[in-house]
Amino acid sequence: MVKKVLFLSSANSARSQMAEAFLRALAADAFEAQSAGSVPRDLHPLALAVMAERGIDITEQRPQGLHEYIGAVQFDHVITVCDRDEKACPVFPGKGTREYWPFDDPARAEGSDDERLAAFRAVRDQIDARLRRWLLERRYKPVRELSGAGTAADSQHGPAAAPGGGWAR
Repeated sequence: MVKKVLFLSSANSARSQMAEAFLRALAADAFEAQSAGSVPRDLHPLALAVMAERGIDITEQRPQGLHEYIGAVQFDHVITVCDRDEKACPVFPGKGTREYWPFDDPARAEGSDDERLAAFRAVRDQIDARLRRWLLERRYKPVRELSGAGTAADSQHGPAAAPGGGWAR
């Protein structure tokens, strides 16, 4: 049975979109991924760029408002990816396992273009590593490697996918 997962952030323009895309790329056979925000904004162009570096195209994903799911969909897992300082971090009512994964908002990064891109890459890699650990905690082991995977973040935050293709349960 496919489990429904909702990733929440304030703007649904970067972190929750990346988490949704990683879950779809790694475990579409076991999980149906969605994302939403309390105040949705357009997809951030740097989120598009850093996901493309991993071979994941998120250009077809659209920011969604949390209100679009309230009362319409029940989720098995609701994962909030806001950082600790965000005031607009959404809360989803209803049943389902809830988790909080605090990631800095890369859209608030300042500095040069290279520094901002580095902030997006860092958060992307943190989300990838945390999601892989989450999958392993549920006894799902991604054995498909994504482009550019195997980063330093992977080695710091949990095992990377094993070679071979498919899923081990």
